[in-house]
Amino acid sequence: MRRFLFITALMCVFSLTAFAQSNVGSITGRVTYGGENTALHDASVTIVQLRRSVKTDDEGVFEIRDVPAGRYTLLVHIEGFADATKIVDVAAGATQTVNFTLEISALRADVTVTSSGTEQSVFDSFQTVNSVPTTRIMEKASVSLGEVLENETGVAKRSFGVGSSRPVIRSFDGDRVLVLQDGVRSGSVGSQSGDHGESVDPLAAERIEVVKGPGTLLYGSNAIGGVVNVIGNDENQPHSGLRGFLTGVAGTADRQGGLSGGLEYGYKNWIFRGNLSGQRTGDYDTPIGRIQNSSSRSNTGSFGLGYYAKKGWLSGSYNADVRRYGVPFASLFHGHEHEEDEDEDEDHHHHENADIDLRQRRMNFRISGGFRELNNPFLSGLQYTLNYTDYRHKEIETLDGIDEVGTRFDNKTFSYRTLFEQTKYKNLTGRFGFEGFSRDYEVNGEEQLIEGKVRHNSFSAFALEELAFERVKFQFGGRVETNRYRPDNPALIVRDFTGFSGGIGVNIGLWKGGSFIANYTNSYRAAALEELYNRGPHIGTVTFEIGNPNLRAERSNGFDFSLRHTSDRFRISGDFFYYRINNFIFLAPQDEDSDGEVDVEDFLPVGRYSQGDAEYIGAELNADVTFNKYLGGFLSLDTVRAKLVDEKLNLPRITPARARVGLNARYRNLNVRPEAVFVADQDKTFPLETRTAGYGIFNVAGSYIIGGQHYAHIFTFNAYNLTDRLYRNHLSYIKEYAPETGRGIRFGYTIRFF
Repeated sequence: MRRFLFITALMCVFSLTAFAQSNVGSITGRVTYGGENTALHDASVTIVQLRRSVKTDDEGVFEIRDVPAGRYTLLVHIEGFADATKIVDVAAGATQTVNFTLEISALRADVTVTSSGTEQSVFDSFQTVNSVPTTRIMEKASVSLGEVLENETGVAKRSFGVGSSRPVIRSFDGDRVLVLQDGVRSGSVGSQSGDHGESVDPLAAERIEVVKGPGTLLYGSNAIGGVVNVIGNDENQPHSGLRGFLTGVAGTADRQGGLSGGLEYGYKNWIFRGNLSGQRTGDYDTPIGRIQNSSSRSNTGSFGLGYYAKKGWLSGSYNADVRRYGVPFASLFHGHEHEEDEDEDEDHHHHENADIDLRQRRMNFRISGGFRELNNPFLSGLQYTLNYTDYRHKEIETLDGIDEVGTRFDNKTFSYRTLFEQTKYKNLTGRFGFEGFSRDYEVNGEEQLIEGKVRHNSFSAFALEELAFERVKFQFGGRVETNRYRPDNPALIVRDFTGFSGGIGVNIGLWKGGSFIANYTNSYRAAALEELYNRGPHIGTVTFEIGNPNLRAERSNGFDFSLRHTSDRFRISGDFFYYRINNFIFLAPQDEDSDGEVDVEDFLPVGRYSQGDAEYIGAELNADVTFNKYLGGFLSLDTVRAKLVDEKLNLPRITPARARVGLNARYRNLNVRPEAVFVADQDKTFPLETRTAGYGIFNVAGSYIIGGQHYAHIFTFNAYNLTDRLYRNHLSYIKEYAPETGRGIRFGYTIRFF
């Protein structure tokens, strides 16, 4: 009897083992790149849903065993290449073969970490994301972020000259668009003024992600319009040996020259990183002549050291950014000039320039780290960052070659963020965390808009959950945030804001590769520091600004709908959005004496921060198709309408309707992309805002790659505005004076070794 029971138990064990083995499969494949299918070694291959990763061998081959039967997203990543994803169905007891051919892509990147806090395909994301790869960044190489992103679907640029351009998402600007660098606030004051740029170096970026629509759940009330994340490195795994790149760019229309390089050396579990970059541009050419005082220069450097173990990592880094750029025609708006007689005034305009001398020091003590594969019933991992930024810029007036500091801005920020990854429970996954910052802001000098230092403290806690079934996924979450303003000046009142943001979304799989996504977000935004306390002449907005310390928080109800399809030959994403924003804060012209004319003070029109209900309605389409192995095409459309509801007034500086269409011709490692960009008239304008005429321009960009197993030479070119068309950017504060750049060509060369 005992023998019988023993044999029965043994058979049960073997049966269970066999059942367990039959309920799993494996995935194998090869990762290559280029027309010659060159093997890529040490590439990371990840099953996104299971957070399991392996590396490719010297032949580019990988294998993942014991994968439970089901449908998964497979993601391949190696620095310098566009990440790729594929959907794979793993059958019980079978081996699925999936091969990848990566691109040093000129068109797109397929991965986002910004929209959900973890890696996923942009087509799986609940929010609409533009992921811009390194080659396209190099084609648009500039000292400013807005210049690089201006032709992305749904993204325009606000500027007061080339050096200060900043991204505008779906016509949201300023404090409603959050700029991050490797997921951390940049610490600049670029959101506060049209002549303040972002101190972020695009040449050092591996990719730039633009999350369109409210990013308030993960990133706070400053992201009510969207998020721009400049990613230089997002790996937290060790590697051995040397990796790096060296990039050079040169352009004709602005006599551009730039050099950027980075090295990464891995030894056992340690990795050392270093980057240096420098760019120079002269005054840029237009069809009506050269725009004086539009030149720029920037120098950036970063150094870091990290330790990467199997279940955790810790790294620290230091960043420095020093730049200077001209602000064209700023001297026209300086009131003190008009106090002189006309002869002196004319001569004064001739010789005076207004520059920004910006210096930023960022100690990414960014102590950055985390833990993974915790095997905890509640938590599978966590990430944390600590960051201190000491930001200063000076506005320098130059008269007869002599520099004089007019205004100095200081902004010191300490920020922190912790994100917890939940252990998957049945169909539920998610992440939650907390973040905050403490900021000391002070302005001194001629353009002292606020007297005395203002301390701004913020803290928030958030959660974002996802419930996934075979064809339907739900996402829901919330965030509680508090903002406290403490001015030193007793004449300015203390303000506290606390609010809740929440959202829910559904992602429905309609067919293979096709999905419909709908999101509803109720978002809160605290009034910004400048909206509360500014008072004085502000050249950056060409206004004598009067803040309103009694402003209430904004409350937005937003609806986003997206229809997407992806396959080997065809990709399309169509989006529609509607946002109703109660207590919308805007700078309104003031007419206190009711004479029908805007008040003038210090020779600038007076604007007072006011509130009203506003709505934004818009649509976007982004598509690309592969006709055959030699030819493809792409199309991009976007339009937005924004107005104050009760007053029935159009809001200022709203992006006009735009279309971009082109071809993508390929032969082996050569890629050439002719395109046409069409922009409609913008005649739906705010009072005192002028109409901007529509235009069409033609560009040709391309790249050629010479590759080997451990290196790649990448040559790029971008010939822009080929017909030398005279056109103006509706979102520029100086559009009446300065048109956009004329005909030119930009060349780039990069060598990558890996």
